Amino acid sequence: MTTIAFLGLGNMGNPMAANLVKAGHAVLGFDLVAENLTIATGNGVTVVADAAEAVKQAEVVITMLPAGKHVLSVYESVAALAAPGTLFIDSSTIDVESARKAHAIAAAAGMASVDAPVSGGTVGAAAGTLTFMAGGATEAFSRAEPILKPMAGRIVHCGGPGAGQAAKICNNMILGISMIGVCEAFALGEKLGLSHQALFDVASTSSGQCWSINTYCPVPGPVPTSPANRDYKPGFAAALMLKDLKLAQQAAQAAGAVTPLGAEAAQLYALFEAQGHGGTDFSGIIRFLRGDAA
Repeated sequence: MTTIAFLGLGNMGNPMAANLVKAGHAVLGFDLVAENLTIATGNGVTVVADAAEAVKQAEVVITMLPAGKHVLSVYESVAALAAPGTLFIDSSTIDVESARKAHAIAAAAGMASVDAPVSGGTVGAAAGTLTFMAGGATEAFSRAEPILKPMAGRIVHCGGPGAGQAAKICNNMILGISMIGVCEAFALGEKLGLSHQALFDVASTSSGQCWSINTYCPVPGPVPTSPANRDYKPGFAAALMLKDLKLAQQAAQAAGAVTPLGAEAAQLYALFEAQGHGGTDFSGIIRFLRGDAA
């Protein structure tokens, strides 16, 4: 059993912490939202008064926070309070520069650290099937891997500090672009008189196949578990996709990379969010592309 401080018990953090409890770990949780703490308590997490109290007692600190500024604020506040050699794992999705700064803060305090953002959404968090993309020193990753396993379907060590975040934003840029392409194809198929099932049966088994069709089809029917069958109630909200696409564009500009499709995807999701659909599943952008989302 390992004592783990889990900071950030939102839609992703709470089910992740619950899976750590199920695996036999002692989890000390903190969040700024009272409702999240209530849920965490019901999942067997020991709620504490603040982040500092959790970190002082922990062998491992996991953060799942909204943005880089929040991660850096927490690291700057609590890294010096942890016992020497404590392992810090950040599973937030943040910019690469902030991830590297977080590693530097941890190292300066004598701590090991891994950036380990996830893919799989709230469904994967609840099922313990998330993909973790990890960045950090090999020794730190070796310590982090058994902690991540109860929450994971797959764990990939992508390289040094910040490499996990780099892999995450590249992956989600692919996802954002591919979902728009799939939505455009289904919208065009509708205009041409194709049934959703007919297009799915062809594209899901031929050269057009991709995760956005086969697993997350953006129209009701062909994939019963996709959000399209629940009026696009989010598994992964459009606002979060926009956040990741913006991070990808920020990284592309810093690295001098050319990503015109990523830039266009970011613009389309920004327009979708501006219409008030940030809380809609990102596959719901098909409504915007049809012209019926306003």
